[in-house]
Amino acid sequence: MTQELIDLRNSILAGRYEDALAIVDELEGMSKQAILRNIQSFLRVLLIHLIKNQIEKRLTNSWVVSIRNSLVEIKKINLKENKKSYYINKDEWDNYLEEEIELAIGDASVEVLNGIYTEFQLAEMVDKNSIISTALNFLELTYVHSVKDLPKAITEIIIKLPGSEKWQ
Repeated sequence: MTQELIDLRNSILAGRYEDALAIVDELEGMSKQAILRNIQSFLRVLLIHLIKNQIEKRLTNSWVVSIRNSLVEIKKINLKENKKSYYINKDEWDNYLEEEIELAIGDASVEVLNGIYTEFQLAEMVDKNSIISTALNFLELTYVHSVKDLPKAITEIIIKLPGSEKWQ
């Protein structure tokens, strides 16, 4: 990014405004990609914990905290600076979820039941549609609730997950 800023400065000083605008566009693209990667990282954490919950039929305090924190961070990062629009709109999560669920299964395989299943075995066991549906229910909350009210709304869904009766 430092080189791009140097090039931008030089283009402006030399009066090459089209070059400068092209560099600005490139920097904007790099910024958006970094934000999307950050969102995807939190999305994967959410999916990993939903997979563990589905297979193990239980919840732990740390899983709940990870689910809650992932969603709060997604809410914060996804909202653009204008506070009126999003990097990922409500109806655009399907591709991200389809992409991330496979990676999340691989990551979860080392954690589910202390890693007794390979990622291939775990992939056969996981109901991906159910995980994606649950994730979408959680993600929907990020568009409806403020950061302040989001944790309570998340807990209302968490208490409906398998094994939540022992967690409460």
